[in-house]
Amino acid sequence: MTTKSRLLLIVTFMLLGLTTATIINVSLNFRDYSIKSATEKAQMTANVVKDGITAHMVNGMMDKRAYFLNQISNSNDVEFLRLVRGENVIKQYGKGFEHESLRDAIDEEVLKTGNSVEKITETAKSTKLRVSIPYKATQDNTVASCLNCHNVAKGEVLGVISMEFDIGDMRNSGVMTIAKILLINLLFIVIALLLINHYVTPYMDLFSNLQNGIKKAYSGDFTHQFASKVGGDAKNVVEQMNSLFRKMQETFGDIKYNLATFIPQGCVSSNDPLHEAKTIISELSDIYKFKKTIELDASKSEVYTRIIDILKLKYHVGHFALYEVNNVSSERKLIYSTEESSICFEKTAKNAIQCRAYRTNSVTISTEFPNLCQACVSSDMNYVCIPFPINHDISLVLSMTSTLRDEVELMKKNISSIKHYLEAAKPVIESQILMEKLRDTSLRDGMTGLYNRRFLEEVIDKIMSQAARNKDTYSVLMLDVDFFKMVNDTYGHDVGDRVIVALSKVLKSSIRESDLAIRYGGEEFVVMLHNATDEGTTSIASKIHSEFAKLSFDVGNGEPLRKTISIGIAKFPTDGDTIWKCIKYADTALYEAKDTGRNKIVEFRADMHKSGDDF
Repeated sequence: MTTKSRLLLIVTFMLLGLTTATIINVSLNFRDYSIKSATEKAQMTANVVKDGITAHMVNGMMDKRAYFLNQISNSNDVEFLRLVRGENVIKQYGKGFEHESLRDAIDEEVLKTGNSVEKITETAKSTKLRVSIPYKATQDNTVASCLNCHNVAKGEVLGVISMEFDIGDMRNSGVMTIAKILLINLLFIVIALLLINHYVTPYMDLFSNLQNGIKKAYSGDFTHQFASKVGGDAKNVVEQMNSLFRKMQETFGDIKYNLATFIPQGCVSSNDPLHEAKTIISELSDIYKFKKTIELDASKSEVYTRIIDILKLKYHVGHFALYEVNNVSSERKLIYSTEESSICFEKTAKNAIQCRAYRTNSVTISTEFPNLCQACVSSDMNYVCIPFPINHDISLVLSMTSTLRDEVELMKKNISSIKHYLEAAKPVIESQILMEKLRDTSLRDGMTGLYNRRFLEEVIDKIMSQAARNKDTYSVLMLDVDFFKMVNDTYGHDVGDRVIVALSKVLKSSIRESDLAIRYGGEEFVVMLHNATDEGTTSIASKIHSEFAKLSFDVGNGEPLRKTISIGIAKFPTDGDTIWKCIKYADTALYEAKDTGRNKIVEFRADMHKSGDDF
């Protein structure tokens, strides 16, 4: 039902209610008036009868009273008229005519109480009013005094004048009057509704027009043109709305498409473009704050920590793992995981090509196809894996897991939003990778690729703190090529460089990933063996010593060049309470090896320590 229909219906009910109330009030008042008029007429008739009977009695004409009463009762309105004698009158004058005796309970009640009685009898065809009035004895100084003829006291009931009137004409007149009032009211209602409809319709059309325009605005369409046939304030409202919508169209009409430049359409599910724009802007604001935060982070690992926090706090991902993949070597390194074990086979860590998401560079969702990724260990686990390339060298893979399909559906909805954060982090991570490369370049020896002395100076305090916290040990080896200066002087620096590079390769192949090999100076190298036993230290030192001795270098004169090395060993914290002291003590043991013939391995002893060598 339209607003106009509801309004007209309400007005109709109100006017009908008013008409009904008016008719009821008129009906009641007319009925009361009819009864009151009939009662007054009865009282007047009774007075006429009293006066007439009195006159007949004074003139000695009581036997002629029947004619008088008949004349009155023959009136059109009087149904019947009779006199009823009281007991005292009967005792004094007899019962009188036959019709003057007591007939019903009403007459009896009036004789006893001396009070008038009125009774209305209504049927479908007629309405009659019965009135019985007492005839009481009066006393005055005239011949008409009742006490002159009757042996009664003053005020005593002499008889009853009982009559009945037909007041149906009054009722019919009342019905006709009410019908006229009803007709007039209905005519008024029709006219009122026509006038209301005439004057309200333009406003209702304006209201409907406003509704249509607002409905279109909810869909992002502000091209609606408002129109109205009403002048005055309504016309001003229409003009203002048209002006507002033109401005909204100019400022907002293309906003969702502009926002799509930053966040693609469809990532926010809403039929309300204003709400969609608000959500996207809020998302952009959060991403901007995230980006400004990570731009001030000191390292790539801190940026990764921010991404992990976003996954936990914003998206409430309960189970996930974040990997960094080396695009050159295809090695995959675990950055963070909420679980103790990975859902992927171990071979995936060495060969990330096994990972479907990384290989195809597309989001992999387990619910889309059975056993979608062949590298997944668990067949009961649902997963959403998102690959994200950072640059030519590095990519990220985010693996979110759950046993519940509902959680997977939520993950799918968040894929685009998560990518936005990764996209924001991409340039920062690239910058951090570049900085790491530059820093790594400054901390590595350009010729051998080993860390240099500057690296050792920068990380030694961190290594010391970690060793103290974890109670780690280090075996420090100081190596030096025997008679290296003679190689440069005799064969040239290019041969000397080849010897140095060859020794660095021997070191790399002889130590573990947790150990460190450092080019300390020209032909000097430091090797730090992490948590190595005495036997292990000796074994690695012997391996380095023997493997290098096996090498030969072509110097162009037909005879290959062979070289040896000397090695000094000191152990932290057995020999020294700092690694710097152990490096110094390993150097002392190295010089001991050189002084005692070279081409040997010497472990530091306390008696090698000279006073004043502490630092």
